[in-house]
Amino acid sequence: MSSSTNTSTHHTSTIGAIGAPSRRNTELALLVFAVVIPVFAYANVGLAINDEVPAGLLSYGLGLGALAAIGHLAVRKFAPYADPLLLPLATLLNGLGLVAIWRLDQSELLQDIGQAGTAAPRQLMYTAMGIALFIVVLVFLKDHRVLQRYTYISMLAALVLLLLPLVPGLGKNIYGAKIWIQVGSFSIQPGEFAKIVLAVFFAGYLMVKRDALALASRRFMGLYLPRGRDLGPIVVVWGISILILVFETDLGTSLLFFGMFVIMLYVATERTSWIVFGLLMSAVGAVGVATFEPHIQQRVDAWLDPMREYTLSRQGVGGHSEQAMQALWAFGSGGTLGSGWGQGHSDLIRFAANSDFILATFAEELGLAGVMALLLLYALVAERGVRTALAARDPFGKLLAIGLSGAFALQVFVVAGGVMGLIPLTGMTMPFLAYGGSSVIANWALIGILLRISDTARRPAPSAPNPDAEMTQVVRS
Repeated sequence: MSSSTNTSTHHTSTIGAIGAPSRRNTELALLVFAVVIPVFAYANVGLAINDEVPAGLLSYGLGLGALAAIGHLAVRKFAPYADPLLLPLATLLNGLGLVAIWRLDQSELLQDIGQAGTAAPRQLMYTAMGIALFIVVLVFLKDHRVLQRYTYISMLAALVLLLLPLVPGLGKNIYGAKIWIQVGSFSIQPGEFAKIVLAVFFAGYLMVKRDALALASRRFMGLYLPRGRDLGPIVVVWGISILILVFETDLGTSLLFFGMFVIMLYVATERTSWIVFGLLMSAVGAVGVATFEPHIQQRVDAWLDPMREYTLSRQGVGGHSEQAMQALWAFGSGGTLGSGWGQGHSDLIRFAANSDFILATFAEELGLAGVMALLLLYALVAERGVRTALAARDPFGKLLAIGLSGAFALQVFVVAGGVMGLIPLTGMTMPFLAYGGSSVIANWALIGILLRISDTARRPAPSAPNPDAEMTQVVRS
């Protein structure tokens, strides 16, 4: 009896008692590389431009390292079971972006026209603000499911954010797009924050309505056609995206919001027909608006024939954008391995060099290999977000994670596709890489929410009481 009891006691255990590894040490090791790589790149730029190590190398390295360490400590304390790759990936992209912006700050051409010189220090300040918001999300958002309570409040908040640039005296028109608001000496792009708030609304709404939206009235050419009354949500979101396109002349934000909703709708209903309807409605809306909106038409013209636009702009007899052709030249001159850090001429793109066209800087100076490495880093961020969605234990968390990951991936595609000439230019900023406070702060908040969902998904369940162990204890006593 005693022997069998000991054997039973020895083999009795639960998964919850064992627990899951937190992987925080893995995250710390990856963060070291995520800081060291940009520091070496920073030194490389200084040696290429001035034949000496930059004077601010130590302060830059310590600053980036301190921000990464603070973020890591916050994750270790408040989200110990979160995904170990998201924070290092975001840090590496942010650090490389700072290097590229500092490299453009050294351009005499941009300094002469007052568009360079202090962008990198300001971007480092925005990075600090972004990581501060990242920590706030981890500290105060104890459970992502709390956000579900604010589904319709999120919708109202998103609408307010999208309408702010249209308020007279507050909105600001920059290069034809009315997507900015001026607050003191700072310009803010509310759409960057609206994408997160809208993802919360879409996740809460679709979690409740997904069964009704999944019903199909008939089948046509292998597709399940949705019922007419169920087309309401996608028509409303399509209409809002068209209004953004018309009144704010912002093609990028319009595509981002509508695309994010269609992705989440497809995941919620598992109906391919929603994807088809989404693509058709997006194409119809974009073509329709382009026929009467001059700013959108100009971007389409620059996309269809960038060389003509460049020539007309140089001759001063027309043309509205010469940056598209210059970006293609930067990609071509970069070749496979690039000209090397600090040895390109992407500053000729002028005002857009450190914003949406910053990818052209990487293409020219790091070549095809560098661009592919960057796109793989972005793909890893999206993949970890999708993995988080698959691991989430609740439907709201699954939809929210897939919405945020989809929005991130769509933004990368929209910006990279525009710079590479695959689609018309949109004017959006490359996440973490390009200069812009709104973008970097909002994307750090996005990473924080994904880490919170990941922590909840990977956290081991509390161990259940073991009746065999309790009986053994009684027998022993």
